[in-house]
Amino acid sequence: MRKPINQQDRRDFLKATAMLAGGAMLSSIPLAGAYASGSDTIKIALIGCGDRGTGAAFQALSTKFNIKLVAMADAFQDRLDSSYQSLSSKFGAKIDVPKERQFVGFDAYLKAIPLADVVLLTTPPGFRPIHFEEAVKQNKQIFMEKPVAVDAPGIRKVLAAAEEAKKKKLNVVVGLQRRYQTNYRESMKRINDGAIGDIMSGQVYWNSGGVWVRPRTANQTEMEYQMRNWYYFNWLCGDHIVEQHVHNIDIANWIKNAHPVSVQGTGSRAWRTGKDYGEIYDNHSIELTYADGAVINSQCRHFEGISNRVDESFQGTKGKIYLSGSNQAIMKDYKGKELYNHNTKGNANPYQTEHDELFDAVSKGEYKFSNVDYAATSTFSAIIGRYATYSGQTIKWDEALAANNSLLPERFAWDANPRLMPDEKGLYPVAMPGQAKVL
Repeated sequence: MRKPINQQDRRDFLKATAMLAGGAMLSSIPLAGAYASGSDTIKIALIGCGDRGTGAAFQALSTKFNIKLVAMADAFQDRLDSSYQSLSSKFGAKIDVPKERQFVGFDAYLKAIPLADVVLLTTPPGFRPIHFEEAVKQNKQIFMEKPVAVDAPGIRKVLAAAEEAKKKKLNVVVGLQRRYQTNYRESMKRINDGAIGDIMSGQVYWNSGGVWVRPRTANQTEMEYQMRNWYYFNWLCGDHIVEQHVHNIDIANWIKNAHPVSVQGTGSRAWRTGKDYGEIYDNHSIELTYADGAVINSQCRHFEGISNRVDESFQGTKGKIYLSGSNQAIMKDYKGKELYNHNTKGNANPYQTEHDELFDAVSKGEYKFSNVDYAATSTFSAIIGRYATYSGQTIKWDEALAANNSLLPERFAWDANPRLMPDEKGLYPVAMPGQAKVL
């Protein structure tokens, strides 16, 4: 557990490392392994061909560098086909993925990863630790989407692979795009310089109407149904507090330069209660308590017809700040004096910036990015939030991180059963606070 540091030490430390959180240079020593073929073409492989994966490939191919997509992998043929068609229609000759380099199935990633210099890991997050571990083993530069795991064993696997990636000088960028967004970066510079003092409290939100539903179809095995409807099963998604709200929790950890030491809270299924919604809750409200006593309140919900809110606010000893993904940042002292108001016009797309900066480093043979530590920390903060709401207990960081509570199936096959199965009515067991065992 990280020890608290005093205000001056905190400022000095953060000044020295402020841009590291967003991806500043770690080393100008040429990177090992990938992109050493003597060609100026950077070969990429897409692992996970859904909407987010296709978007990530679009952004990689939209950088100014000479990039070719040379391999694709997905569990489903139709998802791969759709992604291939979309990318080919936009990028033409940059898409060099003949049938023999299109791989389908649970083991498809093993066939695609060796063919590329840079891999894009964009499957449902339950597979992220396995795919990340293999990409590091194969000495690849990596972009991977958030969150990076769904349970404590997965986080430990990711952290172990991250240490290997550092030793090998493999760039790893993680899709927590607020770290690459101008208003957040500019605000963090000012906070690190002490503009609003030490952060003592905050509120972070992702309240919205929810996401897609993919109902069961005829002749699906249970494994295929859960894979198609992955957002509603924790072994694949982690619940929306992990899959979605991790963005806001990550800002809380970034601004505190720490992770919570304990989490407590409450949640339930109030709106999305039918069998189409698997096992996840539709609302979570938690308190993140940090080592210095600061408490940040976190709220996320998927209710239809509500007022949406996706933003973050924090209160320091000298002032306060409001932030949002729509490029807003407003900082004031407690007398109402405006200290900073970010210009929302003309800001770069942070999803694109992630790839621009990653591929700039790769093209130059530089080692600049090691995003995994903060990504794993923020992912696990959200996972502990799920543990807390499901159990109704206060969950401590160290105890949770040591848990052997893997959610993954015993084997990956279309005829294999996931750990969670429906009853005769098609309903899934749902965690009951006070009864659920999470650790």
